[in-house]
Amino acid sequence: MNDWNTEVIGQYDLEVENLRKGRGAWIIETNRGLKLLKEYKGSVKRLEFEEMVLDTAKGLETLRVDQYMRNREGELISSAEDGTRCVVKDWYADRECNLKDMQEILSAVRQIAVLHKRFRGIEAREEWNLKSMISPPLYEAMARHNRELKKARMYIRNKRQKNEFELCVIGNFDGFFEQAAEAQRGMEELFAAKEPEIRADYHVCHGELNQHHILIGPAYVAVTEFNKMHLGLQVEDLYYFMRKVMEKHDWNRKLGASMLNAYERVLPMNGIEKKCLYYLFLYPEKYWKQINFYYNANKAWIPMRSADKVRGLEEQQKNRELFLNEIFPA
Repeated sequence: MNDWNTEVIGQYDLEVENLRKGRGAWIIETNRGLKLLKEYKGSVKRLEFEEMVLDTAKGLETLRVDQYMRNREGELISSAEDGTRCVVKDWYADRECNLKDMQEILSAVRQIAVLHKRFRGIEAREEWNLKSMISPPLYEAMARHNRELKKARMYIRNKRQKNEFELCVIGNFDGFFEQAAEAQRGMEELFAAKEPEIRADYHVCHGELNQHHILIGPAYVAVTEFNKMHLGLQVEDLYYFMRKVMEKHDWNRKLGASMLNAYERVLPMNGIEKKCLYYLFLYPEKYWKQINFYYNANKAWIPMRSADKVRGLEEQQKNRELFLNEIFPA
């Protein structure tokens, strides 16, 4: 245990029974349950925002969150003599959601809806009007990504000798980019026509909801790591989790429908939310990620698995399009 760990833990009313490294931090067994100690580089204002929001999730039987713990001085941040700033929060010993287990997936989706429903009871505050706390229009990221896709394609086109990955991209780029452009255009038109309604529907979102941040307990689901929490459209959280699942299951339409039904039984979506969700799914996010990784990496050496991943995305296209057409009919 490092000196700064000892200094920081000593500032809390905790008796340490055991500790170990994990999650890029220290997991501590204490007389007050499992805690997580990690370094923090953000602002106190941001922490206060997270604490206030997460406090609203207390008392839910089937859902838990990693709430912050204040030190003896009543502060959210504790500092060591060397200047290291840390936070302590509740933690859970449960494992991550298994994306191969349909029951765990549906349980996670239901609790995402429970979390969103509870967050909808929170009124936005004027002091939250900061860039890191309010989501920009969803089409802005799509537009930026599309510019990056076009730059990468131009670079590849201008190369005289192309490797296997680059030849693969040349062969399938147009189909993926057509979807990317359609998604951007559709989202822009939706915001242009319905922006007041969309803004009125902004609520607190997790911001990075994937299987790594969803822990499956014996009779509850724990949602963790809210450091990207913001005000925006909550269907973006649902999209992030669902996309991870759908990619693992080759865009299985029955599973996709079951996930949406599980969510809507707790929290029904309106027409605007469903359209936003459609355009999010229409955008070929993983294809952009592969191209962007290539363009910003050492292009002299591209691993074979990069070409395999792009080919795999192409092979999934038919099922992905069937999912979009069946789940989101025109």
